[in-house]
Amino acid sequence: MQHLLDVPEPTPRRKAFLPNFCRVPMVLGVVLTAQLLGISLTLASRRPLAEFWEHLGPMALFVLTISLTASAVLCAMRPALLRVGDRAAALLAWLLLLATTGLVTWGAYSATPDPIHAQLFPGDGLPGILVRSLGIGAILGGMLLRYLYLHHMWRLQVEAEAEARFQKLQARIRPHFLFNSMNTIANLTQTNPRVAEEVVQDLADLFRATLANPDETSTLSKELELAYRYLNIEKQRLGERLQVLWDVEDLPGDAMLPPLILQPLVENAVYHGIAPSRRPGLIRISGRYRRAQVNLSVRNTLPADSEPGERHTNGNHMALDNVKQRMAGLFDGAARVIISRIEGDYQVRLVFPYPWKQQ
Repeated sequence: MQHLLDVPEPTPRRKAFLPNFCRVPMVLGVVLTAQLLGISLTLASRRPLAEFWEHLGPMALFVLTISLTASAVLCAMRPALLRVGDRAAALLAWLLLLATTGLVTWGAYSATPDPIHAQLFPGDGLPGILVRSLGIGAILGGMLLRYLYLHHMWRLQVEAEAEARFQKLQARIRPHFLFNSMNTIANLTQTNPRVAEEVVQDLADLFRATLANPDETSTLSKELELAYRYLNIEKQRLGERLQVLWDVEDLPGDAMLPPLILQPLVENAVYHGIAPSRRPGLIRISGRYRRAQVNLSVRNTLPADSEPGERHTNGNHMALDNVKQRMAGLFDGAARVIISRIEGDYQVRLVFPYPWKQQ
């Protein structure tokens, strides 16, 4: 895996108030919302229900045009919106939305032949339709920005909770793992000093990673290297009981990931799958990169139900919840953490986009 290490240093994460209106999922959300708004406005109009379908088409097209044009404007203005504070960005976005609504309304009214005005627009002329459109745009735009602000604050709270759990995870790695590692090193110094030196280096790299700033991102190559070093230490302790199979050759090493995201998964695989069993166990770490998605899995065998011994279940959920929250925080919901059972084995899959531009 050495070739995966030659990657640029990660950059600090940057949080944005407004979502990225250039992204396809956001555009699809805008289209769906515009259609629902068009239906609502048509239902609320004074026209008879018999004319619903006749009136729905123009109304839906009108609302959709305003919505998509506003989304395109916000997409184009995103670099400028990112350079100002939240309040200024919200005010600027609201004004852009109003300006877009006014221009599209004026354009639609001007491009429509006079005989059709009475069928599509209220009878108070262009000033009246402008007042109505701008009024609806101001109210709905304000509500939308308020929702986005609350969603932004919720995301910050989730990330703060994930950071707290991350720090708890950093602290948890020390006691139960350090004691076993030091015993392993002590035994190896008598039998194999060279391997003992390698384990000390692996241990040093592992604990250096636990001091990472959770606000900074890591890379896939570094996370794989960290998992490799962790498993190398456990291999010295467990011997032939731990077998590891790697299949990660074709993965992009510079793919962005939260720091210390894989180590808890391989630790769980050892702690819950290999250590409780008296038989040799296997951990498979494999990955594929297809269609701009990295699919990385950690799969481990489990002890048989008939095997005596202690089962560990409490710590597993905390680590997995932490992994889910930090993946969701970094990739803005575009990543998935999938837990499954395959042929009796336990598997956790991380699916995340690459390349990924931080928001």
